[in-house]
Amino acid sequence: MSKITIVDLEVSYSVGVTDQERAQTQRLLITVDLSFDFSSASVSDRIEKTINYHAVAQEVIQFGKGRSWKLLEKLVANLADMLMAQYQPEMVTVVIKKFPFPEARYVAVSLTRSRSGR
Repeated sequence: MSKITIVDLEVSYSVGVTDQERAQTQRLLITVDLSFDFSSASVSDRIEKTINYHAVAQEVIQFGKGRSWKLLEKLVANLADMLMAQYQPEMVTVVIKKFPFPEARYVAVSLTRSRSGR
């Protein structure tokens, strides 16, 4: 299996338990791993035979516009589900990093979804 990874894509989403925390968007870093067989793309050199990572990045950046979440757990599930439906990889892993307090580098939540249910 092959994989395309977008690491620490910076987005600005409204996420937080309190209304005050969701009142303004926050900086998040999102990493996306898309697993699938891109052997035909490696032979043909055609973008139609792979997952267009530019399109994925733009979709993830736009995903939070006009939306809000209380929990990172819900956000990571929504993102993974959208990526599975839109791009149909064999498996997707999404990691979201949030920066809620200065004593820690970040808090991260991750989720993996696969077509086989694993």
